[in-house]
Amino acid sequence: MPWGLKRFHETGALHFITWSCRDRQPLLAKPAHRDLLIRVLEQMRNRYRFGLIGFVIMPEHVHMLISEPQIETVSTVIGAVKLGFTRRVLSRDGPGAPLLAGVRSGDFSDHHFWMKRDYDFNVFSSPKVAEKLHYMHQNPVVRGLVERPEDWKWSSFRFYSCGENGRVKLNDGRWWEEKIQPKVS
Repeated sequence: MPWGLKRFHETGALHFITWSCRDRQPLLAKPAHRDLLIRVLEQMRNRYRFGLIGFVIMPEHVHMLISEPQIETVSTVIGAVKLGFTRRVLSRDGPGAPLLAGVRSGDFSDHHFWMKRDYDFNVFSSPKVAEKLHYMHQNPVVRGLVERPEDWKWSSFRFYSCGENGRVKLNDGRWWEEKIQPKVS
């Protein structure tokens, strides 16, 4: 987390989370690794009971827009996703196996797959939710990975554009608005 950035918890706000692979290397370049991260994300979404509004998994970083979890904290959730993924990928690939072609064998351990810090930005309004979703969904296009956001299968774009359910359950922005709107009696 950048120095001086304040995180606010238990406010009902959403959290726009970004975290990166070690040294921003494309350790998620393999589709199998991105698929595995999606499976771990769904498992942790169920375990910690948080709403997932949107996400994108890029070759060297991840963006998520989530609610505060009902169990534990946002930082616990992110740590669990990172650790759960790392343990699974290292057990599958082997601790001495290179995680990426061209990376020296043994260059990464369970402590060094991810950068230690993550970025957590509180999102309090519907326009900001739309802005963050647009940013995430356009990320693969801007980076030249695909021509259209619907072509990148490791994001929530197709849920919003086509109503398709993916391998991780999403809660759209309407879900969030219903959660935070004051009840009128």
